[in-house]
Amino acid sequence: MLIYTFYQITQTYMLRIPIFCMLFSAFTLIAQNNTITSNEKLTFTATYNMSGILTDIAEVTMETSEVKTSKATLLRLKCTAATYSKWDNYFKIRDLYESYVNPKTLTPYLYKRDINEGSYYKAMKYTFSHKENMVKSVQTKKDNKVENKNILLNTGTKDIVSTLYYIRLFEYKIMRLGERKTFTILFDREEIKGQITFLGKETISTAIGKKECYKLAIGSSETNVLQGKDSNFLWLTADENKVLVYGKFKIPVGNGELKIKSASGLKS
Repeated sequence: MLIYTFYQITQTYMLRIPIFCMLFSAFTLIAQNNTITSNEKLTFTATYNMSGILTDIAEVTMETSEVKTSKATLLRLKCTAATYSKWDNYFKIRDLYESYVNPKTLTPYLYKRDINEGSYYKAMKYTFSHKENMVKSVQTKKDNKVENKNILLNTGTKDIVSTLYYIRLFEYKIMRLGERKTFTILFDREEIKGQITFLGKETISTAIGKKECYKLAIGSSETNVLQGKDSNFLWLTADENKVLVYGKFKIPVGNGELKIKSASGLKS
């Protein structure tokens, strides 16, 4: 999925970029969550163009669950990625991303990332203080070197996991064709800016049936990551769930897709 800095993704593009593409849509509005509930599970196949052939590389899973603390009840948003076993001898990936958020607004309070990719290991933890517009971050690498750093944030900045879910709260049915929204994601202790463009509706066939979808184009101000005008797209179901069912992406070393396999526990 995502490793090193946002700019240094290399030999595992096929996993990190599809996940990042899904995330590229955070808005600074305070939307209310009437879409996502606990016990939802979405499973995807990540494919990558290898020698001109789209090849299934990994399985990506997104799950939600309720977590009770002494002070509040939170919604845990969990995202994992794992290469299929036949690819493990080439480059084994076992990644975990999770965010603990307010169930009503999906505002993040705690974010964790645990990356195991080949011989590389990295863990990152963010503790959000929204009143101070600050994040306390703790980074740990394979040599057990721990680095603490406080980061000042702009209002509305989210981690990549809460952003991924937050895009489903937006009312696409009232957006105008070609309307754009900007967003900011905190990744590897840096705020990354991007934009999303609404392209209308399109009906596509998926593993969970034929779906009428909202089609979105995504882009980043960081040109080293996503390449090409209108080369990166997402399809969200045009219903109350607004589930991501398909994604296409282009990166400097190739292109790939993210396709839904199954969905359960949806609110409606």
